[in-house]
Amino acid sequence: MKVYPYILFALLFVFSCNKEDKEAQAIDKIEIDLNIERFDVAFSEASEENLPELKAKYPFMFPEKFDDSFWLEQLKDTIQQELSRETVKAFPSLDSEEDEIKQLFKHLKYYFPQFKTPRVITTTSSVDHRNKVIVTDTITLISLDTYLGSDHYFYQGIQDYLRADFNRDLMVVDMAEQYAEKFIFQGPRKRLLDDMIYSGKILYFKDKVIPFKTDAQKISYTPEQLEWAKVNELYIWSYFVDRELLFSTDTKLANRFINSAPFSKFYLEAIDNESPDKLGQYIGWQIVKSYMDNNEVTFNQLLNKSSDEIFNNAKFKPSR
Repeated sequence: MKVYPYILFALLFVFSCNKEDKEAQAIDKIEIDLNIERFDVAFSEASEENLPELKAKYPFMFPEKFDDSFWLEQLKDTIQQELSRETVKAFPSLDSEEDEIKQLFKHLKYYFPQFKTPRVITTTSSVDHRNKVIVTDTITLISLDTYLGSDHYFYQGIQDYLRADFNRDLMVVDMAEQYAEKFIFQGPRKRLLDDMIYSGKILYFKDKVIPFKTDAQKISYTPEQLEWAKVNELYIWSYFVDRELLFSTDTKLANRFINSAPFSKFYLEAIDNESPDKLGQYIGWQIVKSYMDNNEVTFNQLLNKSSDEIFNNAKFKPSR
């Protein structure tokens, strides 16, 4: 019997949709018992009388090298008090964030049955943007003062490209990234390609565990930046290939194409000023997606694949 290609494609498409529907239904049925603990509020309302009780409930929030007098002084500190006021003003409740965190945890539980719902605790950190979210096996800490909105006056003096990430809609995205780093195996990252594939795995991880967020949010782009990357995908790829950057061990390449920055650095003035940062991450994401489309590999198996295995079998072709 002759099967026309378009019929075969339609059958595969229907099969794929049915599989995704069943997966989504299974994830939706997972029960997650989540209660976000507002340590930031509890600490701001603490006093000399109830401080011992608070320390007993949250011992990991009070390093032993500091005695009670230090914490009592913190409570009187005007900057800390303002930080607490602004945080409570921005987050009188966390209902929408709690819904998204539950969805993240449902997806993690589905793909990683050993996952156990941690205590989720909010705090302030004097705007420590390098540690917005801290994840352990039993506790997740979220610094709410790093999600007050990119225009908040607390962030004056911080570079614009960093401030762009200080928005509450990226909270669960940052959480997903921290979990990705826990679940993804990656050998030594010596080449640009290693960094690209590792970043691509993290972004694909986000595809699976926070599908309700947009692609732009997953990579911390504006919609316009994401469109720029898509439109120029072939040019970016050609630039990497023509200049033999993929297998280069030049440590400066990470800052040019992987790490957060004002823009990517092609050293071409007309392009640099228009380009978004992290274009190496973006291309790595496309390579990983192509690998998954062209190989019979599960999501969990992907996380342990080497950079070379993924690159050599991705059959990646940049969009034109």
